[in-house]
Amino acid sequence: MHDTIPHHTLTTRALVNTARKAALGLFVLAWAFLSAGAYAQLPPAQHYGSIEYVTGGIGIDESTAFKQAMSHYPLALTFAQKLDGKAAYVSDVTVVIHDMRKNTVLNADANGPYFLVRLPAGAYEVYATYENKTLSRKVNVGQKGTARAVFEWH
Repeated sequence: MHDTIPHHTLTTRALVNTARKAALGLFVLAWAFLSAGAYAQLPPAQHYGSIEYVTGGIGIDESTAFKQAMSHYPLALTFAQKLDGKAAYVSDVTVVIHDMRKNTVLNADANGPYFLVRLPAGAYEVYATYENKTLSRKVNVGQKGTARAVFEWH
């Protein structure tokens, strides 16, 4: 007597195996898509005393990474220059941040058009110097959310 497996059992096993392979294939494709479509990571964080900051944003991938990360930092700065009616991002900007007592809480150079800073909640004055021209902005960093300031040289 032969051990036979009913046809419907073979069909069910085949369907289950096919479904498992399809699910694994979809997982691998999704992982590959997300890995390939993931934007560049932010450059390593730097510190000025206890203040953490990250700067950069050159190139589309890194620029996109900064835009996505902005909401995770209490302060986000952007630097641009207006030439012939068009704005272009700039780098090599010196950033100095003072608290309201005029204490310097940060003094660093921006390596790109974006500068993200982890500051405690409070009122600050931000000075940005590009090509020997200094602009300033007052910002209020809250307990939640992101304070944003754009510096545009003409």
